[in-house]
Amino acid sequence: MARIARLSDVLINKIAAGEVVERPASVVKELVENSIDAGSHTVRVSLERGGLGRITISDDGHGMGSEDARLCLERHATSKLRELDDLFTINTKGFRGEALPAIASVSRFTLHTAEPGAQVGTRVVVEGGSEPLVEEAPPRVGTVISVEDLFFNTPARRKFMRRESTELQHAEEAVIRLALAHPDVSFFVEHGGQQLFTSPASPADPRERIAAALGPGVHPHLVPVEERRLGVSVTGHIASPEYTLPNARGIYTFVNRRYIRDRGLNSAIQRAFQEFLAAGRQPVVVLFIDVEPRAVDVNVHPQKQEVRFADGKGVGDTVHAALSRALRAAPWLGNKGEGGAPDQPRQAAHYAMAVERFLTRAQEATWGAPLPLPGTQDAPAPGPSESPFAAMSMPAASGSSFAPVTPLAPGRSPAFGQALPQLNEAPPPGYFGALRPMGVLGERFHVCEGPGGTLVVLDAHAALERARLMTFQRMLEREEPPVPTLFGATVELPVAVAKALVEGREALARLGLEVEPFGGTTLALKAVPPALVGADARALLEALARALPPPGGALDAVSLAESLRVLACHAARHAEGQLTDGKLRALLGELDAADFHPACIHGTVVVLEVPLLELERRALRPPNPKI
Repeated sequence: MARIARLSDVLINKIAAGEVVERPASVVKELVENSIDAGSHTVRVSLERGGLGRITISDDGHGMGSEDARLCLERHATSKLRELDDLFTINTKGFRGEALPAIASVSRFTLHTAEPGAQVGTRVVVEGGSEPLVEEAPPRVGTVISVEDLFFNTPARRKFMRRESTELQHAEEAVIRLALAHPDVSFFVEHGGQQLFTSPASPADPRERIAAALGPGVHPHLVPVEERRLGVSVTGHIASPEYTLPNARGIYTFVNRRYIRDRGLNSAIQRAFQEFLAAGRQPVVVLFIDVEPRAVDVNVHPQKQEVRFADGKGVGDTVHAALSRALRAAPWLGNKGEGGAPDQPRQAAHYAMAVERFLTRAQEATWGAPLPLPGTQDAPAPGPSESPFAAMSMPAASGSSFAPVTPLAPGRSPAFGQALPQLNEAPPPGYFGALRPMGVLGERFHVCEGPGGTLVVLDAHAALERARLMTFQRMLEREEPPVPTLFGATVELPVAVAKALVEGREALARLGLEVEPFGGTTLALKAVPPALVGADARALLEALARALPPPGGALDAVSLAESLRVLACHAARHAEGQLTDGKLRALLGELDAADFHPACIHGTVVVLEVPLLELERRALRPPNPKI
């Protein structure tokens, strides 16, 4: 009896899934790549539970007919290869025909597609690799693929998945890589109804896409890179050495628009930057290497993230030359030496001395004196271009003078609202979106990394309160009527409070709340704004009773300002404990669009900001010189 047996197609697909589908991010990558290969102009990604609950990819590409929709779920069925020679001239993202059947074998898979101008579309449903159910469906533009309950039939794989926030980060990163490679395509990513990444197409200015992916803080630091040598073209952008990261997450290398990880390329990048970066810092690099398809083998890794060059040394040398040329010609080097060449060591020394002088006086300020203002003695040596140190100067209060700074208590570092008082009132554009959350302190404060390694501490309650205040103000401007809630509440209140609320029912209705007498001093709360569903009804009503304007007056944004602040505070208190990583990122985006001029009950969003150089200085010597 033969001991060798041919494996079933279902088992083969599950084995393939182990190589191709590592986690939800792998599914996102493969499906979005298919959308790009289909000529899509817009790709939308919707996730639930970090992608383990549901992944939906919709595009406006050329779609498929009924026969192609059936065949795409068969292993090694592809529209991208026909002959052996095609394997050496690959210009598409996918080519093996493995991804869709592998994904469908470990999930509840649904595909809805139609060809352009078709009168009827096609829906294909597969559950855990079972026989596909094919049926007619309404026509649509492009394709929608839904992947639910990933790994539901392979529990051993599912139990090795990380936390929802971790899987979500990997999925978002997969989209960012593809978005950087294709600035001519619009990308939209949401998780649980919250927008995470929104980037309309920007083919004319790739810097817009880089800023959308890595944070708006990088935009003013971007410098173009271009080099061509013997069939190798290197283009892209790098950030000036003033904008660095503590890890290599800002290094993106693409070969023929395919994201890859290559040790030779990374080594070339590190060698080019080694004289410009402080210890422990990494550059921001987005490079596109274009070579003849025959000069690179993309079929060496199941997930196609590694390649093999016919001339790896030549490619690495071209990358190194491109970066070195951009760094030598960059404006941050300032003065020119003999022959017009940048005098790098001299300029670097002047810049370091300027920073040293300012930090010395700044640290003295933390021991009791006012924080000194940057002056002419802090400027680097004169040069033809503006010094990069100018970016560290504090904003002017009015005209050309600086705002006065409040002296600090001994032993305290300057808080954000004290050292830079105007930034909590009007933060610079894109400030919050550029922050990278790192953790939570005391179940309230979120510790983030800002541009250039700055340490930033956010008050989550104040941040939520600011965002919710904007929401309630817009609701008031639109004059939205109260929406009945499914979870009404009855609240027994003190006589004075109940009377004030009954008399102020018109004002409450303008705020989106509906209350009715329920006998005695008990009131029925029948409608609240969506952001306040589930909040403490009694505490909310008691606070509103004190904040409502007198009856009979005008009900506008001015008279209801205090009431709006109360609503924002209670909505923030309710949402504070539900602030996941995804919601925090969405909140930071809301803060960038928020108006910081109206007062909040808790107004200081950023309670501390410490530059990296100050942290390094404190690590090198004790903060108290008397010790």
